[in-house]
Amino acid sequence: MPNRALLPILLLCVLLLLQAQGGLRNWKRMQNTQLPTEIKACEKRVKIHMCKRHCQYHQECQANNICCATFCGNVCMNIL
Repeated sequence: MPNRALLPILLLCVLLLLQAQGGLRNWKRMQNTQLPTEIKACEKRVKIHMCKRHCQYHQECQANNICCATFCGNVCMNIL
């Protein structure tokens, strides 16, 4: 009897974990959203104090920031 109850309990745990993370649909959407891999020129004008935040990849920047090329090298810049 305990072996029969184990599979439904495990299935229930997996479903609850998926729901806690925003559901299966939200998880698939998050996998499809990726940052561009190449570093492009910054669209906004860069202030000199921003030249202290150098980067090589978008993942090195904080949330809502991207790595873009400027006169002082690649820096993290806010996209908002």
